[in-house]
Amino acid sequence: MNERKSSGMPGRIYTDILNRIIEGEYREGDRLPTEHALAERFETSRPTVREALAQLRADGIIATRHGSGTTVMRRPDPDLRRFAPLESLSDIRRCYEFRVVTESGGAALAAQKADEADLDAIQRQWDNLQQVIRTEGIGAKDDFAFHLAVERASKNQFFITSLSIIHEQVEFSMNLSRNLSLVKSIERQELVQQEHLAVLEAIRRHDASGAEQAMRTHLENAMARMFGA
Repeated sequence: MNERKSSGMPGRIYTDILNRIIEGEYREGDRLPTEHALAERFETSRPTVREALAQLRADGIIATRHGSGTTVMRRPDPDLRRFAPLESLSDIRRCYEFRVVTESGGAALAAQKADEADLDAIQRQWDNLQQVIRTEGIGAKDDFAFHLAVERASKNQFFITSLSIIHEQVEFSMNLSRNLSLVKSIERQELVQQEHLAVLEAIRRHDASGAEQAMRTHLENAMARMFGA
């Protein structure tokens, strides 16, 4: 968790504005109050307000354009607040951004280097996850195991290690995503499995470009499902 943002006045302002956006007080396309107005509301300085707004911009929630003020760009899924504190959302997004870059590259390399044992391992993890979905479970550990099996098939310790060392953060985001999927519908979980299957099939074909794109699409879709398109 980002301790700097989760404590102090910038964190309070960040959380307050994000709550107002989630609750619909500020809708997509709406302009936020000026820095001066926000500073007066929170009885703080404009630099403190700017720090909170900078974090909201980094999260893709707002955008500031010269001469047009600050505008709401997207509204996160309201159900997020049921499963995670608002201050953790930035770290979840950054984790996904990191994974888009690293795991897509790992999948491409896996398509080039995977042997039958690797393919069997990835297939086995996909099957395990499919069984979890059929029993309406969460399956975050099984989801992570699938992704790790793909990275192991790359035969490159750096890809394997980069995912392994962030397993707690990845499983947290997977738990959150899958909880949201249960709220929405079982169909959403099945859609995720189809994305996993696209990765598996591309690796089985030894299609490096296809595997890279399938993994990138899957992770970008996962981020969009959580934070909005």
